[in-house]
Amino acid sequence: MTYIVNSHDAWGTAAVGEFQSLEQAREVFNALRNDRWFIADGGVKGLSIVDSSLEGGRTLESFSFQQG
Repeated sequence: MTYIVNSHDAWGTAAVGEFQSLEQAREVFNALRNDRWFIADGGVKGLSIVDSSLEGGRTLESFSFQQG
């Protein structure tokens, strides 16, 4: 299985990285959720973990940054 961590902004979706385990993907996902640059940037709207082994991919987790 491959898990992809994506970031989402006004321009679309960008893959941050591909990981062989869900635990690795969650580590990066959680680190980015708490990253000062992602929080302060204002352009990054959210993050997600996608299981790419399923047809069309399936979002397993998602997080939206609070816009203010």
